[in-house]
Amino acid sequence: MRKWMLPAVLTACCLFAILLTFFALRNSEAPSSPHEAAPSATASGEAAPAVDEAAAMAIYKSNCLACHGDQLQGGMGPALDKVGAEMSADAIHKQILNGGGGMPAFKGTLTNEQIDTLTAWLAAKK
Repeated sequence: MRKWMLPAVLTACCLFAILLTFFALRNSEAPSSPHEAAPSATASGEAAPAVDEAAAMAIYKSNCLACHGDQLQGGMGPALDKVGAEMSADAIHKQILNGGGGMPAFKGTLTNEQIDTLTAWLAAKK
């Protein structure tokens, strides 16, 4: 009877730790504030899309950080600290959606809203 107690307790502890981690990560991806920043005008006079920085950072941390670095400095993937100056918002959106050049597609992984949030945040990096 004692032979199975230790493995059973360890398995139960591991399952509990996995559940705690899952729910903690799930809560950290939720937007921290329902308020979004007011749109600002671009150089052409158009209103720029509102950027929910907290939501964008949460999406970035959970999906992009491993390849693009914690400071957008690059690593396995290219640096993104000035990606808005190098690519249009439409090109950034297509890259995230479809991937390419070693980057995976996030079409089925992220929702359209998450991709839009991440696109607006990255397009503002100039």
